Amino acid sequence: MEIHKSLISDHNQKGLTEHQRKFSCIKNEISDADGIIQKLRAFQIAIPSWALGTGGTRFGRFPEGGEPRDLEEKIEDIGLLHALNKSSGAISLHIPWDIPTEPEAIKDLANHHGIRFDAMNSNTFQDQKDQKLSYKFGSLQHVDWAVRQQAIAHNIEVIGRGIELGSKSLTVWLSDGSSFPGQLNFRKAFQNTLEGLKEIYAALPSDWKMFVEYKAFEPNFYSMTVGDWGQSLLYANKLGPKAFTLVDLGHHLPNANIEQIISLLLMERKLGGFHFNDSKYGDDDLTVGSVNPYQLFLIFNELIEGLDNHGIDHATGLGWMIDTSHNLKDPLEDLLQSVEAIKIAYAQALLIDRKELAEAQTSNDVVAAQEILQSAFRTDVRSLLAEARLLGGGALNPIDFFRESKVRSRLIHERGSKSIATGL
Repeated sequence: MEIHKSLISDHNQKGLTEHQRKFSCIKNEISDADGIIQKLRAFQIAIPSWALGTGGTRFGRFPEGGEPRDLEEKIEDIGLLHALNKSSGAISLHIPWDIPTEPEAIKDLANHHGIRFDAMNSNTFQDQKDQKLSYKFGSLQHVDWAVRQQAIAHNIEVIGRGIELGSKSLTVWLSDGSSFPGQLNFRKAFQNTLEGLKEIYAALPSDWKMFVEYKAFEPNFYSMTVGDWGQSLLYANKLGPKAFTLVDLGHHLPNANIEQIISLLLMERKLGGFHFNDSKYGDDDLTVGSVNPYQLFLIFNELIEGLDNHGIDHATGLGWMIDTSHNLKDPLEDLLQSVEAIKIAYAQALLIDRKELAEAQTSNDVVAAQEILQSAFRTDVRSLLAEARLLGGGALNPIDFFRESKVRSRLIHERGSKSIATGL
């Protein structure tokens, strides 16, 4: 389904006076409000194709109904999100869940909705239908050369499909590892994986990037072959200038200082992108900003400092993508919340007076440094985001519009109450 601009305009008209009041207040309080709004408008966050259906756990899944049944409907759903928030102008495909049968037609559909193709994601953590060899004991790390070659060939296939769509990057996440001591030779597993990544890297076009994603645990619980940012950085450095580390916020042990990791990766020019989510215990894949909004703000503080220091464009310098699993929520509402949380943290971090913060740090004024950060964090920037959406033709309040317009009910009417999206 598509949302007519007139419906969004009617929705905005009802809340326009209150919005203008709030926006006028914050515009008088901060400097360069217009500049921040322009940065907010440019900052787009990719929606993964697998996040448009209800998530689940190994214990169960409770679909919403009206979920997209194919890639075309997934693109339509992202187009719906983008029409409302003007910040979801990209899709990240997962292969083989979402193989386009007619790439040109899919590109035309995406263009119609103002959507580009972000990173392509390979899948060697599952055995697919008619797959010859199993990944039960790993893919690129596997002791069997034939299994490794199968995984390499799949990643190269994914690159080819990305070239057809206009993507410029490949994300490799490996579930490889071990669950019991003695199961695996760590050194050989690392070397096998490196050799496989080198073959995949060699297949990248000259203007592509490879993102090496890491994860501390799951599905293996004793070791992971790419278990932390250091291992990912080691691979990226060994592979070459087109290889980078990808940070998933949930892929860390509890209490990890993610913002420090980001700062160092930026310093080394090896930070490639993000998978945004939130967590309480581990890789919970919760709605972005639902548990640790201050940590998200601190991450953006380091991002802006590092990006500006290297002269990297905020909107295009890194890959920005959501990776959440909305087990209890309407997937589209969850994604609207996640995008909003990301943009809020970004806007708050843009408010930080970098000169004052640097002076406080140089003079070891710990109290002043804390006040500078928390003053920005405590600023309600939602009217800035709303103004950016308004200027782009989006909704002042996307979730209110979604509910008032009964979007989910309309999707169920079109697609049925039993439709389930492909993916996990």
